[in-house]
Amino acid sequence: MASVNGEEVVSNKQVIFRDYVNGFPKESDMYVTTSTIKLKVPEGSNAVLVKNLYLSCDPVMRIRMLRVTVSGFTSYNPGSPLTGYAVAKVLDSGHPDFKAGDLVWGPSGWEEYSLITATESLHKIQHTDVPLSYYTGLLGMPGMTAYAGFYEVCSPKKGEYVFISAASGAVGQLVGQFAKMLGCYVVGSAGSKEKVDLLTNKFGFDNAFNYKEEHDLDAALKRYFPEGIDIYFENVGGKTLDAVLLNMRVHGRIAVCGMISQYNLDPPEGVKNLMCLIYNRIHMKGFTVRDYVHLHPKFLDTVLPYIKEGKIVYVEDIAEGLESAPAALVGLFSGRNVGKQVVLVARK
Repeated sequence: MASVNGEEVVSNKQVIFRDYVNGFPKESDMYVTTSTIKLKVPEGSNAVLVKNLYLSCDPVMRIRMLRVTVSGFTSYNPGSPLTGYAVAKVLDSGHPDFKAGDLVWGPSGWEEYSLITATESLHKIQHTDVPLSYYTGLLGMPGMTAYAGFYEVCSPKKGEYVFISAASGAVGQLVGQFAKMLGCYVVGSAGSKEKVDLLTNKFGFDNAFNYKEEHDLDAALKRYFPEGIDIYFENVGGKTLDAVLLNMRVHGRIAVCGMISQYNLDPPEGVKNLMCLIYNRIHMKGFTVRDYVHLHPKFLDTVLPYIKEGKIVYVEDIAEGLESAPAALVGLFSGRNVGKQVVLVARK
């Protein structure tokens, strides 16, 4: 720790994005370095200076490792820290809505300390009687994604048949529990025996299967859904989506949340069974959580009691230390994580 012109300056460990990525991301596409930062917001700025506590590893970060031309996404800058959702503590603020000591969640840098200028996306954490890390997942962007995608996009009804891919992940595990609470029949797919066991034993899914052990996904879905699927919560894309299309019921709904099987493919796989959308009058809609930010207060009012009553459980995979962040992020794409992948930077 040093002082420059009377202002405290500290070292700031950072995860730097090396260069645009083709194919599967590798740890070497990022590197850890140390710079310095003043623990003071510049005079006249309405920025917020934070100490990052937890970082969220999210599949969407892979898209930002490309030279992005996709609407709504901005590429990472080679030579700069990665950014993503985080839980942080405010150290200094030039913004009237935030003060030193506040806990917040929202976009931040992959570093120990960040100066946040885009404060419109920061949320003050009011409820601290749940684990703070939940604001990277269950109570943050993935939780809102599950809530909006299921209730708003899927328009579910009691007794419907629901299938969820990547079902043990940050979003899928919640969608399944929302569906069960509504009285739906719920099946999920995942990539290991451990994850399949989680789905049925911890999250209360009616059934689950390991897609890696199914050589014919169409046959597998017919086994678990002999009467077809009303709602498919799509996290995977590719062959899974193609098989699901053959098994959707009339007026079925597909919420397209992500397609993690396609992020590292160039070109991506094609989908052959889109005619099923016509035959069965299926509603298939893509969405992002940005469309539903206005629902966040209602979401918290719904989910916080469920957590406290034990009606919702949430599994996290926490990697310790900023140095572990590149491996944690890359691990998402090989299914190494079990539950929501979080990086613990500091406890307080």
